[in-house]
Amino acid sequence: MACLSTSGRVVCGSRRQQTHKLLYQLFGSRPGYTSPSPSTGFNPPKVQQQAMRLFHGLSFSMGKDYPDLMQSPHKCSHTLKYSQCSKANTRQHSSVHTQQPAGPVREFQIDPYIILDDDLKYFYDDVRYLLKSGTSQPELDTIASYYFDGQGKALRPMVTMLMAKAINYHLNNESHQLVHKQRQIALFSEMVHSASLVHDDVIDQSDFRRGKPSVNALWNHKKVTMAGDYILSIASIMIARLRSDDVTIVLSQILTDLVQGEFMQLGSRETENERFAHYLTKTYRKTASLIANALKATAVIAQADDNVAEVAFQYGRNIGLAFQLVDDMLDFVSSTEQMGKPTAADLKLGLATAPVLFACEKYPELNPMVMRRFSEPGDVERAFELVHKSHGLEQTRFLAKKHCNEAIRLAQELTESPYQKGLQVVADLVINRMK
Repeated sequence: MACLSTSGRVVCGSRRQQTHKLLYQLFGSRPGYTSPSPSTGFNPPKVQQQAMRLFHGLSFSMGKDYPDLMQSPHKCSHTLKYSQCSKANTRQHSSVHTQQPAGPVREFQIDPYIILDDDLKYFYDDVRYLLKSGTSQPELDTIASYYFDGQGKALRPMVTMLMAKAINYHLNNESHQLVHKQRQIALFSEMVHSASLVHDDVIDQSDFRRGKPSVNALWNHKKVTMAGDYILSIASIMIARLRSDDVTIVLSQILTDLVQGEFMQLGSRETENERFAHYLTKTYRKTASLIANALKATAVIAQADDNVAEVAFQYGRNIGLAFQLVDDMLDFVSSTEQMGKPTAADLKLGLATAPVLFACEKYPELNPMVMRRFSEPGDVERAFELVHKSHGLEQTRFLAKKHCNEAIRLAQELTESPYQKGLQVVADLVINRMK
């Protein structure tokens, strides 16, 4: 039995034993449950004459016990707050390396990465296998697989699987075949995201990404560009095998939006009144569309009605916009060590993000700098200073928080379940993240 360290905290035991231990602490005091076994860490519940549903590899009664607990969690000897349920107060370790939230989360906190452990555990292994099996060129495989090392936040696949399972529970359809198809959509979302990072490194000529040299710094830009295209092609083949025209159409919109968003970013010289609308549209296309349409695709393949599909889409759109707003804010306040890439990078690339656009209201001298894309000597330093002197960072965080609150409201339209609760926790993770 191994002891694993996550963010300086130690978790002992296998992932499955740790997951079962948490679930036992949540549900073990309910009638019909047995105590943990010393050898396995958990014994399945003995429930007679009650409808059973599968939850994360563990069967328990959904007819009576679970609704009572979710409606009134304090009836249980353990609340749903993870810090009270885990004896070590730890985040469950998996091969997907995740980050601790920067602040307190919602009272009912369920850790999304724990309840999705089975789905995310071998996630990057599966991506690397797909990339390796699709080519006989070792160097192409090496470049294409470079960012699939398990060091990312895995936000997109995590949120995709959370929404998928929340919808499946809402529809009372939790078949393994459906979950497998939805996991393919989650794989697609991360592959497209990483392909966009590869292309961004070529466009931006960046030297670092995720705390290590970027692909652009290690290989020539022609090979890197083709590797990005290769990732997209393998992802597209995988989705084509789902044999769902509707899903293919939804996911194809992601690629269309990514290209249009990049073009918008390369050529923005709008008037002051148009600038913020342009920024939000660009942010949606480059960042939020991927999450929104991936989540919508999980609803479509589950044959959910249009209302549920729209909830999934709008939840993803709001989470995506909030994520990028926080990212733009962190570019001004986090260190290079925290971010894993140089800070003030957007200013150096000539990009005016939300903190700068809000700062323009107080310091109009920023407007000509925005128009010339911070190209004159001293522009980057002066803009950085004015953003910190203004309320631009606070206003950016406030806008991100509004989107997170809307995402929480949308999640509450789905039937209450651990996954629906997890979707609400994601909003807190996004607004409180530090990298």
